[in-house]
Amino acid sequence: MEGKLGSFLWKISVALYLIVNGVLGLSRSTSGDFYIIFNKVFGVDSNHFLVIIASVIALVAGIAILLEMLNVQISFLDTLILIIAIIWVVYVIVEIVYMIRYRSDFWFSLQRLAVHIMVLSSLLIASKKF
Repeated sequence: MEGKLGSFLWKISVALYLIVNGVLGLSRSTSGDFYIIFNKVFGVDSNHFLVIIASVIALVAGIAILLEMLNVQISFLDTLILIIAIIWVVYVIVEIVYMIRYRSDFWFSLQRLAVHIMVLSSLLIASKKF
């Protein structure tokens, strides 16, 4: 493993975040981010194929990031992370629309939006395409 402590911790956090959300989605949890994203966008339940597909992709991407940190080269890692980043772009847009449309608690909504923009930016950096 090469690089600085900040880069190391950032990669670990992105990998763990993806792995945890992958496991939550595959376990049909309603607290996982993929369920929340697709439920808000399409009104699906936790068994929906979009939730399961996104969860599998996230789980594989998280594991691939960890393997890459151990200098195992994964050729499709950028593509997997980019797919998850695209899902997050849609989710950020949905969050903004919900924030404006339903005029929910501004500070709470802004806090939630900031967290999802941080996740999106981390995914875009990890994809190495942006």
